[in-house]
Amino acid sequence: MANLRNLPLSYRPVQRLIALFAGLCLYGAGMSAMIAARLGLDPWDVFHQGLQKLTGIRFGWIVIGVGAVVLLAWIPLRQRPGIGTISNVIVIGLAVNVVSDVLPTPHNLAVRWAYAIGGILAVGVASGLYIGTRLGAGPRDGLMTGVVAKYAGRKFASIRVIRTSIEVTVLAIGFLLGGQVGWVTLIFAVTIGPLVHVLIPLLTFAGPPPSVETPAIAASDVLVASPAP
Repeated sequence: MANLRNLPLSYRPVQRLIALFAGLCLYGAGMSAMIAARLGLDPWDVFHQGLQKLTGIRFGWIVIGVGAVVLLAWIPLRQRPGIGTISNVIVIGLAVNVVSDVLPTPHNLAVRWAYAIGGILAVGVASGLYIGTRLGAGPRDGLMTGVVAKYAGRKFASIRVIRTSIEVTVLAIGFLLGGQVGWVTLIFAVTIGPLVHVLIPLLTFAGPPPSVETPAIAASDVLVASPAP
């Protein structure tokens, strides 16, 4: 796996910012495609959709609001947000709203499946783009790595256990609130990890010589191969 330690913004800022915002916008577009497909969503988006049905607030605003609340949980975990973290909170939700306004709603089942598969692929590529910029973890990934770091040494404090616990929890709450769980939920769960495992090394900025890189690795600098926005 590629080195995902955060890099200073001063290193190749234009190229990395372009990749960051392209990735975040593509991520939002992929989410919009899966929403339009109506065949199921990933765990966090089931949660977002459940909150949308409960409150009547637009999906993108829910994504932004949840991201902001999750980011507040970084404070007791002593996580360090980067520009990529803050951008993640704002841009993905805006992109979802914009794309949802212009994306036609499919009715043919084959087209719906094309939307769903295209959405998963878009999220995979988008994850490689924005994670590969090494400008900071997304708020949900940072929550996971922060909990792992805080409780390091305890039996339950592994990425696998913490991530699974968080995603099962938000999936269950979202489902109870009316979020859509379907075949795409399962397909996303089993394919997104392998997708980003292949794409992140291809899209990650290699960075300057080691002496120029950030010397310490914080928990928020470590990302896993199954991203959340």
